[in-house]
Amino acid sequence: MPFLHQKAPGAPEPAGPAASWSPARLAALAGLAEGTGPALEVTSPSEGRPLAVVRQAREGEARAAVDRAREAQRAWAARPVRERAAVGHRFARLVLDRRDEILDLLQAETGKARLAALEEVMDASRTAAYYAHAAPRLLRPQRHVGALPLLTRSTELRHPKGVVGVITPWNYPFTLPASDSVPALLAGNAVVIKPDHQTPLTALLVLALLREAGLPEGVARVVPGTGPVTGAELVDAVDYVMFTGSTATGRAIAARCGERLIGFSGELGGKNPLLVLPDADIPAAAVGAARACFSNAGQLCVGPERIYVHEAVRERFTEAFVAEVAGMRMGPGTSWETQLGSLTSPEHLARVHSQLDDAVARGARVLTGGAARPDVGPLFFAPTVLADVPESAALCREETFGPIVAVYPVASEEEAFARANDTPYGLNASLWTAPSRGRRLGARLEAGTVNVNEGYSAAWGTHSAAMGGWKESGLGRRHGPEGLLKYTEAQTIAVQRLLPIAPWPGLGGERWAGLLTGAVRMINRFR
Repeated sequence: MPFLHQKAPGAPEPAGPAASWSPARLAALAGLAEGTGPALEVTSPSEGRPLAVVRQAREGEARAAVDRAREAQRAWAARPVRERAAVGHRFARLVLDRRDEILDLLQAETGKARLAALEEVMDASRTAAYYAHAAPRLLRPQRHVGALPLLTRSTELRHPKGVVGVITPWNYPFTLPASDSVPALLAGNAVVIKPDHQTPLTALLVLALLREAGLPEGVARVVPGTGPVTGAELVDAVDYVMFTGSTATGRAIAARCGERLIGFSGELGGKNPLLVLPDADIPAAAVGAARACFSNAGQLCVGPERIYVHEAVRERFTEAFVAEVAGMRMGPGTSWETQLGSLTSPEHLARVHSQLDDAVARGARVLTGGAARPDVGPLFFAPTVLADVPESAALCREETFGPIVAVYPVASEEEAFARANDTPYGLNASLWTAPSRGRRLGARLEAGTVNVNEGYSAAWGTHSAAMGGWKESGLGRRHGPEGLLKYTEAQTIAVQRLLPIAPWPGLGGERWAGLLTGAVRMINRFR
């Protein structure tokens, strides 16, 4: 796209996280949005300065975008799978080639630290590459054993759903539109993305890179707008919905999809546990827990918010963990050494503060942190560790989604697993123990992904394996074969040859029943 190459050689760059994005380039990017409604000023949360103005969709424009996408989808689905997969390969390479430009925009729009933004870039590229390699195999017609072997030839085909609606949140605004859209596109669908109103620019950059990778114009579209208007309209128009966000909103969308009898997949809320057992490597656990709990300033669906430490190692772990957290580097800018960036909105800062104040009022102790840091930037909050958080505190059981974690001592491994599983959520868990015990003990945790001696990255980065939530943390899966096949309709075509599956001419019903019973016995034995 031309706006990716507008800077003239030798021209001065603007300062700040969006250094590689001039106002003209940002305006060109904003112009890709499909909407003629109210102007939305996108601001940088770490600096409080405006970035660009994006037009939101008016009533009826999301449905119109779906209609246009449906027209474009037919020709796209007719292309050979390997031709569609080639777009995925090119997109994966482009994301790495444009790494720094993507990081600059991500940081400017979200306020996250550069290393946290890097996770999005790597995840988007790896997801695209995995599905570009896997799509031809997953979508190939599959032969199956027929009702009567040799006489019945059965083949399973995979057809695209049509138009997929992808609704994404503000915390990972590049990789979620990319990693949820690419498998849907490679399966032959069109995609309409509704990004969160706080972070539309990075979703528009995904669209621009997809088009640059060779995706025909119109097959993917981005429609900014509010949830009650644009989101609801999208859900009522598409053939499948992929949603990432809160459990409450996920329930409402799933209910609407159920009324329409269309598919729904959702990664929803979590209150993820991290367990430290007596045989854990304590120094490694302290460093790993700090990195996991405060990645993206705690605004991470799979990040730990509850730490259960065996009494035998509680003092050693807590001392090392608090020291690690207290020494974390926080601030704006593009330094690779910064560990914590900004929160994304004033509303979210207020929510985090409210949960902390409630917990402290009910008896919780602050071991480190515990305050906003306006001296660093308007929405910065110090990484915070709490102890003695009572069950009555909202922070004990409700998702905080911010830079606060509570440490709870446990008297036994049994208690650790029981308390970790005592939650309506089941998105991710982290277990620190001897590697030889990791897989066996990890299976006891009620979560869609379990990371042993890691916080979340090991499972998240295993793109060939399913990722998603148990219980109230979601439905469906992203990653793995299911992450693409969920965007398809399965169709079985069975061709019967020579003889019907019914009494043959001249053969009585009783003889047919005996013959069929014997044949089924043999089929059961060998199949």
